[in-house]
Amino acid sequence: MSLDLTIQDAEEIYAEAEQHCPPVTSIDQVETICTVPSKLGSGYAREIELCPGLYLSIIDTVPNDLTLRIPENNHSVQFAACLSGVLDSGDYLQINPQQTYIGGSGIQLSHFVHIPRSHHQVGVEIHMPPALFQQFFADSHGELPASLQPLVQANDWQRQFSPKMTGAMRTVVRQMIDCPFLGVPKQAYLQGKVFELIALQLDSLLKSDAVSTFTSLKPETIARIHYAAEILRSRLEDPPDQTELAQQVGISYCTLHKGFRELFQITPFVYLTRHRMEQAERLLRQPGHTVTEVANRVGYANPAKFAMAFKRHFGITPKACMRGAVSP
Repeated sequence: MSLDLTIQDAEEIYAEAEQHCPPVTSIDQVETICTVPSKLGSGYAREIELCPGLYLSIIDTVPNDLTLRIPENNHSVQFAACLSGVLDSGDYLQINPQQTYIGGSGIQLSHFVHIPRSHHQVGVEIHMPPALFQQFFADSHGELPASLQPLVQANDWQRQFSPKMTGAMRTVVRQMIDCPFLGVPKQAYLQGKVFELIALQLDSLLKSDAVSTFTSLKPETIARIHYAAEILRSRLEDPPDQTELAQQVGISYCTLHKGFRELFQITPFVYLTRHRMEQAERLLRQPGHTVTEVANRVGYANPAKFAMAFKRHFGITPKACMRGAVSP
């Protein structure tokens, strides 16, 4: 059964678990190793402060099927990449082995993150405050280049980007996970690899010109696009058509499409289909459902069309999913 938790709920579960199994420090005093509470899954996270304010997390977990609800918050600058697993958010970009994540600083809207049980999470996350990011990447005059300014938004809405995962990025992530050193050499090695991964992600981002095209939406329009996305997620069985959806949230049809492409890199139709498929997968992995029932629950009157869409999305059939198969 899927768990639906607030961040406060998750923190309380961690606090309770740490009374019985507190975090431990690695033998070289560089890492803090935190075990995942059994209520949330299994595995661990290795937390490392590489220099004041610069944090690296190396994650190796098998989560239970859970959804974390995250309130509006002040976000730091974040880089993430995973070798396996998926972090899926209805409002933000998905992180999986095909695409990485860059989250700028600023105000992050409230959202949820769904972590499916079937996916072993292996990857890294890097966090730093915006002042440190600016210090590292400022020009000779102490100014952040215009191309990187969207990543430091102060009191404005945070912006997120999704550079494609490359072979070079995978190699660097694996090297961080399998670091051969201890103590001070380990800290120096990991710091170098962190900046190598950041360089690869920023290079991919800037070559795609995504930064310059991601700056045109006003905060009010962003809020309306997120409201439209919420409507689609809440009406998977009987969603409004796109003209009706645009009218409902008070924007034009063109702005709806432009907003979805800028915020989510997909059209409203693809966004709806993605969430239909993910809800279908959750239902199929629970006992007591037939393929036809699940198809109807996510808005498909024709089970055959549903099966085709499901296989196109996950690479397996609904029946295989019911038997416990996972995506290739």
